[in-house]
Amino acid sequence: MALPKIEDARKLSDEELAEEILAVKRELFQLRLEQATRRLEKPHLFKHTKHRLSQLLTVERERELAAAKGEE
Repeated sequence: MALPKIEDARKLSDEELAEEILAVKRELFQLRLEQATRRLEKPHLFKHTKHRLSQLLTVERERELAAAKGEE
């Protein structure tokens, strides 16, 4: 399974981006819960999920900076 691409995150609207960030955070929480109860079967999903979250947060920050620059 390949890591997600940042282009996919850049295609999302602002609302979709916020929803996706929330969904990925919930998924990461669920993975931590499964690891704590020793039910986690695919530990590589941590890497993929954290990578996806960082991409989404990066895109969100890029948009914030672009909006701030546009206001100047």
